[in-house]
Amino acid sequence: MVYRTQMEAAKKGIITPEMERVAGEERLAPEELRQRVAKGEVVIPYNKNHRPARPQGIGRGLRTKINVNLGVSNDCCDVEEELAKADRAVALKADALMDLSSYGKTREFRRQLLARSPVMVGTVPVYDAVASLKKDLTGLTPGDFLAVVREHAEDGVDFITIHAGLNREVAAHFKRNPRLTKIVSRGGSLLFAWMEGTNKENPFYEYFDDLLAICREYDVTISLGDACRPGSVGDATDAAQVAELIVLGELTLRAWEQDVQVMIEGPGHMKIDEIAANVLLEKKLCHGAPFYVLGPVVTDIAPGYDHITAAIGGAIAAAAGADFLCYVTPAEHLKLPDAEEMKEGIMAARIAAHAADLVKGVPGAAGWDEEMSRARQELNWERMFNLALDPVKARAMREKARPSDPATCTMCGKMCAVRNINTVLAGETVKI
Repeated sequence: MVYRTQMEAAKKGIITPEMERVAGEERLAPEELRQRVAKGEVVIPYNKNHRPARPQGIGRGLRTKINVNLGVSNDCCDVEEELAKADRAVALKADALMDLSSYGKTREFRRQLLARSPVMVGTVPVYDAVASLKKDLTGLTPGDFLAVVREHAEDGVDFITIHAGLNREVAAHFKRNPRLTKIVSRGGSLLFAWMEGTNKENPFYEYFDDLLAICREYDVTISLGDACRPGSVGDATDAAQVAELIVLGELTLRAWEQDVQVMIEGPGHMKIDEIAANVLLEKKLCHGAPFYVLGPVVTDIAPGYDHITAAIGGAIAAAAGADFLCYVTPAEHLKLPDAEEMKEGIMAARIAAHAADLVKGVPGAAGWDEEMSRARQELNWERMFNLALDPVKARAMREKARPSDPATCTMCGKMCAVRNINTVLAGETVKI
């Protein structure tokens, strides 16, 4: 093989079949995409042991992608239900799945998920290290953490979240600067506890070169996790978050030296007026690497509706340059989401992503809206349904309340502005 990773191929001037496919889907010249992959501005997560049927690019100038989290936990451990959710997420056009399993036969579930997923799959190996090795947290060794990373890579995981930026220096920033909600990242909290309990450096930071060697071997994209992401709007853009982001930028350059693809994870909870600045900070400090955001959730007071708070923040973030949205469901902060809550989260994230793509000028985005507007002006209901983000729901809602005039809806009836203007412009008399 003349290249190990997509980035190595791009640096050598090679346009891979995956680049060709992504470029076609994105309506972008393959050579332009290759240059962006070479620079690290675009990633194509594509583990050689998985080879997802629908490779996707994430990064500058591309359609904003969305990720769906799933997996089993101690209290909710129905494997078949989670696999069914994965199938439904793919059908609802999720671009990626993340297995966040923290209980039971994690490897068995991960392999089943990878075997049936046509889209890229991500994981957080530190969860699995704690869940599967059956050791006390502080009894885990750096070798244990790296062994689990290798296991995930061998199984075919396309991208892994690694909280390597929470080193002892960043941890000191966190301890010196009080926070309302401390550390809310699950992986970050586990590593912080390990560091405090062992009085040692974060193993993913200390042995980052060993981590890179594994990722290079299998072409696993590293998603550098935000252990210090704010868990409340009052903690946003504080010393710990920014200190960690600086470290993530340094680690990004080290990864690129080894031709390992990188994206950066971001906040978190954040007021609307801080979002664009945070995107700019990430792009500057992390050298243009793709930005993967959770939300941002723009207010703390809406449990049960956090798919909305996250969609607001996600649209603003993506419009400002974020590239990848992690979906948030109505169950966020409350429980593991069920299938219907998952759907609500997916649709909210897809709306946010598309709204941002209109701002970014992503090829094809504005044309979709134009076609819908044309169908509405023509009162072509079947065409409207086919163009809808969720055709099933749109069709069901209309069927629920059939109008007396089939050209209109039950909101306006014969006072329908579109119907009446069309009638007038056709030289006919409006009859109410």
